[in-house]
Amino acid sequence: MTSNAHTAWDGLILGASLATLDAPAGYADILDGALAWKDGALAYVGPRSGLPDAPQRLAREVIEAKGWITPGLVDCHTHLVFAGDRAREFELRLLGASYEDIARSGGGILSTVRATRAADEGELLRQSLPRAHALISDGATTVEIKSGYGLDFDNERKMLRVARRLEQLGIGVRTTYLAAHALPPEYAGRADDYIDAAIEWLPKLHAEGLVDAVDAFCEGIGFTPEQTRRMFEAARALGLPVKLHADQLSDLGGGALAAAFDGLSADHVEHTSEDSVRAMAQAGTVAVLLPGAFHVLRETALPPLEAFRAHGVPMAVATDCNPGTSPLQSLRHAMQLACTHFRLSPEEALRGATVNAARALGLHDRGVLRVGARADFVLWNIQHPAELCYWLGGRLAQSVHAGGHRVT
Repeated sequence: MTSNAHTAWDGLILGASLATLDAPAGYADILDGALAWKDGALAYVGPRSGLPDAPQRLAREVIEAKGWITPGLVDCHTHLVFAGDRAREFELRLLGASYEDIARSGGGILSTVRATRAADEGELLRQSLPRAHALISDGATTVEIKSGYGLDFDNERKMLRVARRLEQLGIGVRTTYLAAHALPPEYAGRADDYIDAAIEWLPKLHAEGLVDAVDAFCEGIGFTPEQTRRMFEAARALGLPVKLHADQLSDLGGGALAAAFDGLSADHVEHTSEDSVRAMAQAGTVAVLLPGAFHVLRETALPPLEAFRAHGVPMAVATDCNPGTSPLQSLRHAMQLACTHFRLSPEEALRGATVNAARALGLHDRGVLRVGARADFVLWNIQHPAELCYWLGGRLAQSVHAGGHRVT
């Protein structure tokens, strides 16, 4: 909690309490705090009383504030770039249709594929921007965005290009290649051939700087563990980290499969076995909880939360923002759902959307308030951090900074 040797800081906020999360447990709070930044990084994190000089001599801009400051939220699992919506499918599920029924009848992911393929890059960006703005306005400063609604080279590329263009909003964006999301109609009955094609596209997209990680949907209605393994081997050959849609609807050993490739994360994990939990713990693979999909699908099988805690597997929380199973545009609301459905404590949920979510993206420069970390932080109009998981809806963020720049 010390300052860098400095010329004038770019900015300094005084008076707000700080939930630094820079400790193994607790909020690591600092009351009547001071937070300074310079050149996009945090330069002072500590009590106001510890400042080395009068505030006006220390920074170009000095802001008196009330409330709490937390690290910027990190949404480590989204499908934010897509065209169209699936509101009708939401209605069908309420009338009794299952997720599998809808998928097998040509709906589900493939209906979004049709809409996304029909949209050009400009239209896809136009439709995606409001979702990105919604996440930012509720505290997100880093967002992971997956492909997977193109399912051919040109349209996967289009999705990843749009995801990269969202960096214009000033936030951090991590792109994930998810061509192994569903089988496109032109490959019906030829899943192995499709995986061959998706593996062939990967080096080309990586060479264009469009891929930060590789993911797959390993499930009975998705791809087999062996097909997933082939995709992950291709990622490893390129030095790309992997993530996995694992054990959402059944236990195919997805958590262990992700761990076998030193995966950054295994996501969903409702049906993950304790053997897979042990493998994840040994590999350092983060369990990403997606309570939005659990809520919308009205699932009942809880992730093995006590096993994650017992084996020391970090738990992240994300929106899974997507048009079909989690049309959720607030990471703070995802935190609330994680507390309500999964019985996470508010502290666990906040850590899940900050430090653990950053770890699930392989990012170690954010998710905490610490000198030298990226200056991603949110000033909240709250009396205690637990309020972030208490209120359903409403605007709590007074200001959101990413890389030292105010983005809302």
